[in-house]
Amino acid sequence: MAKSPHAANRTAIKKQGRALVRAATTPSGKPNGKGKTRNQKNRPAKSKYSTRDAKAKTAAPQHRNRRLLGFLATLFALAALICTAARELPSDLQELPYVPVIVSATPWFMLAAIAALLLAVVSRRVFSALLAVAALGLNGYWQYPFFMSNDPLPQAAYNAVASSEPNTTDAYARVMTFNVYKGQADPQAIVDLVSDQRVEVLALQETTDDFVKRLHKAGIEHYLPYSQISSSDGVYGNGLWSATPLADPKDDDVNSSASFMPGGTIDLGGNQIRFVSVHTTAPVPGYWRQWKRSLDELGLMRANTDTRYIFMGDFNATYDHTPFRDFLGNRFLDATRTSGHGFTFSWPTNRSGVPMFAGIDHVVLDQGMRAGQCKVVKVDGSDHAALLVTVDVMQ
Repeated sequence: MAKSPHAANRTAIKKQGRALVRAATTPSGKPNGKGKTRNQKNRPAKSKYSTRDAKAKTAAPQHRNRRLLGFLATLFALAALICTAARELPSDLQELPYVPVIVSATPWFMLAAIAALLLAVVSRRVFSALLAVAALGLNGYWQYPFFMSNDPLPQAAYNAVASSEPNTTDAYARVMTFNVYKGQADPQAIVDLVSDQRVEVLALQETTDDFVKRLHKAGIEHYLPYSQISSSDGVYGNGLWSATPLADPKDDDVNSSASFMPGGTIDLGGNQIRFVSVHTTAPVPGYWRQWKRSLDELGLMRANTDTRYIFMGDFNATYDHTPFRDFLGNRFLDATRTSGHGFTFSWPTNRSGVPMFAGIDHVVLDQGMRAGQCKVVKVDGSDHAALLVTVDVMQ
C-alpha cells in the first residue's frame, strides 16, 4: 500500500532529527559541542566549587598569619607582665640569679607590652590584649612619679648654680657622682665638667692611685681642693672632693662588705650635711647574695638619726629593685625620682649597639631636702655616665 504524503513527510522529519542528534553527540552519547556558538566554544567550563576553592586558598595563609601574630602577642604580653611584676618580688627573691638584671630593665618592658597590644589587636586576641594592658598599667603606675615633681626647687636654687662661680655659703649645691671605671675615665673631661657645671661636691668610684694623680694634674684642686679618698683593697677606691673643707673625714662611713665608702661633713648654708661616696657590689654571677647584702648594709644608715646624709655613687641597683627601696625606707629619697626629671639611665655607655638602659647611679637625699636639674653626661673612658643634680638642703 502506498504511503500518504503526510506520513512520508513525518518520516522525513524524523530522519532529519535523528541526523542532527547524531551530529551533535559523541559516540558515548555526550554532547560534542559542535552545536555551540562561537562564544560558547571559547568560554571555559565553570564549576560551582571553583570560587569556593579560590577563597579557601586565600584564607588559609591569612589564618596561619593571624595565628602566628596571636602567638607572638600572647608571648610578648606574658613576658612583659611577668618581668614587670618581678619588680615587686621580696628582697630575698630578687637576689636569685639574674633576677636583678631582669628587674633593672623594668621600664623597658613597656615596649614589649605595647608591641603585644598591637599584635593582639591585629590578630584579634582579646586575652592577649588584656595581659598587655595590665603590664602597661602596672609599669606606668610605678614609673610615672619620675615625671611628676611635687616639691620643685625654688628659683633661688637655679640662680645660685647659674652664677659664674659657685656660692659655697648658701644651702644649694650642684653635686656630681661618677664611676671612673677602674681609673680609665678621662680626668681632664671630669675637671672640665666640674668647671662647666660649677660642681661643689664630687663623688668618684673605682679610682686608682694613678688616676688620682692624673686628676690632680688636670687641675681638680683649682675647683675642689678638699678631698677624702680610701681603698679597701689597695687597688680601687672611692673618693669625695669638695669646694669647702670636709669635717670629720673617714675612710669608711658604712662599714660595708663591698668597699670603703668615705664620708665627710660639709657646711651648706649653716646646714651640716654628711656626704658619702657609695659603691656597692655588682649583681653578677657568683655575687648575687653579696649584692643584696651590700644594699642591706646601707639600709642600716637609716638608724643614724642625728646625722643628715647625702649618698652619691654607683649603687648597682635601680629604683625598681626591692633592696634599694628597702634602703630608702621612709627616710631617704632618690633625687632623680623626686625631681620629676624623668629617667636618668647611666649604664652602660661603652657597649656598641646597646643604649644606656639602667639608672644605677644615684644621689640619695635625706628627708627634708629637694632636688632638680638632674642630668647625665657621658665621659670618655668609662662604662658609666656622670650624674649631676642640684640639691636644696634647707629644711
